[in-house]
Amino acid sequence: MTSILMIDDDVALTQLVAEYLQLDGYEFKAVHQGPEGLELARSNAFQLVLLDIMLPGMDGLTVLKQLRQYSYCPVLMLTARGDEIDRVVGLELGADDYLAKPFSPRELVARIKAILRRVELIQQQQQPQLASLQVNSLRLDSAKRQIFVEDNVLVLTATEYQILELLMRHAGDVVSKEDLSQLALGKRLQLYDRSLDMHISNIRKKIAHYDEAEKIQTLRGLGYVLLEGE
Repeated sequence: MTSILMIDDDVALTQLVAEYLQLDGYEFKAVHQGPEGLELARSNAFQLVLLDIMLPGMDGLTVLKQLRQYSYCPVLMLTARGDEIDRVVGLELGADDYLAKPFSPRELVARIKAILRRVELIQQQQQPQLASLQVNSLRLDSAKRQIFVEDNVLVLTATEYQILELLMRHAGDVVSKEDLSQLALGKRLQLYDRSLDMHISNIRKKIAHYDEAEKIQTLRGLGYVLLEGE
């Protein structure tokens, strides 16, 4: 079971979050002091930390900075709405995401699931991968960093190759835009950034030149999926 640690001095908020996360199947523990939270976060007993910035004893940014010396446990920063400087500093110190207060429990759960899914994808990418992979008429040769449609090599840019390889290795599963942007483009997805959409469009055109049946489906609000059996 996934264990989540919340470091926040707002007792009522931590109780509310506890109810929602436990209903969703997570183990949950809350502490209200910065030093105590840092000690628990360093124990490696938790898969994700919810970290408030304004904390007694030690502020959240200091907790994060010291935690990153020992652990890469995912951290979701909780910030006051409008505190852009704190959000930027938190991300620079190694926070995985931020959420402005007040927030809805549903949005918090969605952010947690997105972070944990991204961590799982990164861990899978770091494991030994199949050198050759076939998905419908697409064939991946990772040793040569080439992808074929039947016997025709696709002329892809480095970024297009990264995107299509990731979709092939997770064929049939939805890969979010956030995950694709971070894993294939090496950057956080920005609002109004259409670069990923343009890359996907180019990949579709190049595949369709040889096989119109191959489809990368867009699931609005979710991401992309390379359909199997098409």
